Amino acid sequence: MHDARVLVVDDSAAMRALFADILDQAKNVTVVGAASSASDAREQIKELRPNVVTLDVEMPGMSGIEFLEEIMGSNPMPVVMLSSLTQAGTETSLKAYELGAVECFPKPLKATPEQFAKTVGQLGKIVLAAANSNVKDRRAPRDTTKVAKATETNFEWNGHILALTASMGGIDALTQILSDFPEKCPPTVITLNAEPAVVETFIKRMDAELKCSVKAAKDATPLVAGTIHIAYDPDLHAVIEPGSPAKLRLIDRDPVDGVRPAANLLFGSIARGSIPAAGAVLTGMGKDGAKGLRLMRDAGCKTFVQDRKTAMVAEAPSAAMDMEAADQELGLDDLGGALIACCHMG
Repeated sequence: MHDARVLVVDDSAAMRALFADILDQAKNVTVVGAASSASDAREQIKELRPNVVTLDVEMPGMSGIEFLEEIMGSNPMPVVMLSSLTQAGTETSLKAYELGAVECFPKPLKATPEQFAKTVGQLGKIVLAAANSNVKDRRAPRDTTKVAKATETNFEWNGHILALTASMGGIDALTQILSDFPEKCPPTVITLNAEPAVVETFIKRMDAELKCSVKAAKDATPLVAGTIHIAYDPDLHAVIEPGSPAKLRLIDRDPVDGVRPAANLLFGSIARGSIPAAGAVLTGMGKDGAKGLRLMRDAGCKTFVQDRKTAMVAEAPSAAMDMEAADQELGLDDLGGALIACCHMG
């Protein structure tokens, strides 16, 4: 892992100073410059050669989104977008992910001292992960409205459920993987560690675009075919309770290895409950999911990781592979179909 060299781009002098100060406190992160506009940033990128850019969404002249599109079209590099969490802000964040942003991070405009301290640590880790991400290997997402799979007409659910986890880069990966799912898809539970307001907008969009149903995870929900449940509340874990049908439960427990909702807890509940299932660890920071996926594999479940060469952030897939937790390592073009095949009768 190499250090992060960051260019901070924001039209507000106060915000530039704030984020430069936050990042200067982070380990292995150096702020090499600050720019007030896209034109200023364009010149500083050439001169200072940063390996990460933090970019304000709302700037006069060329907007942050427009500049992001330019960067990704000419010389792709890791970009972390900084934005408000209004409804318009969350829609813009999804657009930024589509264009190739590594992460979208909320500006701590009304943070308490405790929240601000947490923000310092989070942003530093995100920027460092961004510096080591696979942005140049990223593929353009497929148009989910045009996907037509042969499994759509002959898929017959065999009773297995799917459990997935993703964090940094996960919205992009899930957009592609879930596009392979048929209308009566296997019941699917996903832990997605991302900004809750952005995930809520993502759920609404996917529910409108996909043939199957995409919902926010709710406690005591029976797991039946045709619905994808996304757990993202940072105050609650998601686990699976055995039964006919199995049931999704949300529980209030301390973070597991610093993560909540924790994939290790979700995967572990499947293994301990002897629930027929397949699981996958997708792009993301940290090691969450590796231990749980190994438990699933040891319990006889089929397990996968996203290809580390093309995962936006390969930390989580690498941790799972290091633990020999996965049967297969697959790219996004193949992973959705392989997961569905595990749940098909025959």
